[in-house]
Formats: sequence, structure tokens, C-alpha cells
Amino acid sequence: MTDQEASIFQTESDVQWSKKQRLKWRLEAWVIEPGRVLIKDFRGVVGIAIVGLFLAMGTVGIALLPEPSPTGPILLEPFQQTEYILGTDKRGFSILTSIVYATPNMFKMIFAGAIFATGVATAVGTLAGYKGGVWDSVLSTLSDIALTIPGLPLVIVIGFVYQPTNPYVVGILVTVNAWGGLARAIRSQVLTIRNEVYVERSRALGLSTPKIIRNDVLPGILPYVSVNFVNTARGVIFNAVALYFLGILPFTHLNWGVMLNQAYQNGALFNPGQIHWLIIPTFTIVLLSFGFLLLAQAFDRVFNPRARTRHDETEDTEEPTSGPTTSIQ
Repeated sequence: MTDQEASIFQTESDVQWSKKQRLKWRLEAWVIEPGRVLIKDFRGVVGIAIVGLFLAMGTVGIALLPEPSPTGPILLEPFQQTEYILGTDKRGFSILTSIVYATPNMFKMIFAGAIFATGVATAVGTLAGYKGGVWDSVLSTLSDIALTIPGLPLVIVIGFVYQPTNPYVVGILVTVNAWGGLARAIRSQVLTIRNEVYVERSRALGLSTPKIIRNDVLPGILPYVSVNFVNTARGVIFNAVALYFLGILPFTHLNWGVMLNQAYQNGALFNPGQIHWLIIPTFTIVLLSFGFLLLAQAFDRVFNPRARTRHDETEDTEEPTSGPTTSIQ
């Protein structure tokens, strides 16, 4: 075999990237550039500000504020005393302090539930769509079973039987069958991606299935998974608060649902002097959910090139409406 014939199969790139260069490229492609797009979107800025505020409450806030204790005046209305700026409840607990100290456990539930649901859905949907055959039949059947089981009755039964107190377990509980619909959607996405040229080329080169899925398939579904991760986080907020409000889960730690339950049981809904006890936790839940909703909308622009291009073209083609106009006859 001549050197010319051997070189056909031993061609090497003229440019060899070091590990530092690869890390820099990945940082630019996966963090810096998406961050620039996110900051340019008003929804992303507001969503980051809201979620960041709650993260600060759950970390810095609990370090600055004393633990809740029944030492204040009973049913003090908001903005009457600087020490109890959001008022107090019927037992003399500061509402602001109670909300702040309930935030860490709420975020534990959110992240545990969102990671569990999106992780299971991604694994099941990707394997079902890429492997096909028996894998597809079995995993699709599991997804259909998860879809057909009523979510709320299942969660109520499990909650009554096991009475979980760990916030991570509670987060997984409220999303125990929330992955079925996302798994079916991811499977449909993967069925399209697996026939792309670059995936066929990787299979022809003899790359292993895990490596093909990691390098070729997952990047294609990452935008869809990211948006659904944020939407699942919103679902965890409402489901967890609802379970605590209904008294299904034990009141072993502070939670916004526990605060709502206590306010309702003590007649805050019908007493104007106690209505702040009910409104403030409700507003807190809505505000955090709204922040995640804005982030989901902003992530769609970050990861969806069509949406980003359409938005940029709209900005570029905007023309001033004032000034003289010329008509051509």
C-alpha cells in the first residue's frame, strides 16, 4: 500500500483542539451565548429576578431573620410595625418570617420533582424512540400507563399511606406519574432525529449507543426538555401546596400550604382583619409560579432558533411611523 492510499484512511485534522479550547468552546456555546439571548429578553430578565429573589430568601433570608416564634402581637396588619412588616397571624408568628423559612423546603420539592419527572421522561422517551422494537413497545406501554392513571387520586392515596415528611420525597411524590406525556413527546422528537444524516454517520462509524445518544440525540431535544423542566417546576408548586392545604401531608415543617390551611381554618377568608394572613401566602405562590412561567417563555427563545430568528427579524424590520411620507403615483 502506498503512502497516498494509506493517507485516505489516516487523514488527520490540521487543527487540534486542546482540552482548554474545547472547554472554552462549550462554555461559549452552552452558557455565554444562551445567557446573552436570555438577558436580551425582557421576560427572561424579570423571570430571573423573581426566581433569584426567592433563592435569596431561601439562603440569605433565613440567615438574616430569626426563626419563627409566637412572640409578636396577634393578627397585626401589614405595615403597622417595621419588625412585623407583613403582619402576624393568630398565634403571633411573623408572616414574613414564616414565608421566608418555608422557601428552602419549597425549592427542595421543586427541584426534586422537576428533576425526577424530566429525568424519567427523557430516559424513557429517548430509549423508546432511538432503540425501537421491543424497547419501544415496553417503554411506550409504561408511558401510556402513567398517562391513564389519574394523578391526583394516586398522589392522595400515596400521601395518606406513607405520610412523607422529607421535602425531596414530597417533590417526587407529586410528580410520580407526571412524566408520561413528556416521555411520549420526547419519543416523537427522537424518532425524527434518529434518521438524521449525522446520526446515521455515527452509527456507520461504529459508535456505541450511549455515545450516540449523548452526543447526537440529546442536544437535539435539550430545548424541549429545558422548557418542560421549568413548566414541571410550576406544577410542583401548585401540587405540593394543595396537598398541604388539604391536610393530606403532615404539618411537620413550614409550608405555604400549611399557612393557607391555618388561615382558612381560622376564618381569615371571611374576616377583613385577617385577610392578609390568606392573601400574602397566595401572592407568594402566584409570584414564584409567574417567575417560572416567564423563564419557560424565555427559554423557548433561547433554545428555539426559529423563535429567536423571528424575534430578531421583527426588531430589524421595524420602521419609524413619524416623519414625512412620499407617495408614488
